[in-house]
Amino acid sequence: MGVSDLGKGKVIEYEGELWIIEEYQHVKKAQGRPVAQCRLRHVKTGKVIPQNFFDAAPVKIVQLEERPMQYLYNSGNLYTFMDSETFDQYMLTEEQVADVKPYLKENMEVSGLFYQGTFVKVELPLTVELQVKHTDPGVRGDTVSNVMKPAILETGLEVKVPLFINPGDWVKIDTRTGQYVERVNR
Repeated sequence: MGVSDLGKGKVIEYEGELWIIEEYQHVKKAQGRPVAQCRLRHVKTGKVIPQNFFDAAPVKIVQLEERPMQYLYNSGNLYTFMDSETFDQYMLTEEQVADVKPYLKENMEVSGLFYQGTFVKVELPLTVELQVKHTDPGVRGDTVSNVMKPAILETGLEVKVPLFINPGDWVKIDTRTGQYVERVNR
């Protein structure tokens, strides 16, 4: 495996543990070895570390099994998910869902990623629809295009939305970037 095989979002086995690559940058200097500069998140603990990999690094990219799941609820530090086919319930800690937590709503359909039969990661749909709980009213007459204002959504996520969005409106959010996509009519 070379450093060019690594990439953002891939799951690797490094030093006997599973890690998710959160940030990846391939660097090759003149007459130097290629280096993959990564930021890794431990799958079980959520601990984040910086790590550089060279061509001969002892790293294995692992394949995860994907299953349809439903987010049920959270109780304290534990988040409960149900396999949509077998109805088995699985739990992840708050650290394990830290990157997806601002988008999770009860009864939401997600994908569960499993490694050797163990539930290790939640994958969200590309977009989610959330209700605006609080935002300041737009200023009448402010017609400059692309003017945005902050809004707090039902999950606590704060995003920038256009001036015409009001509390109670539903908006579509891109889960990859955390940015507003469009208003949704419900």
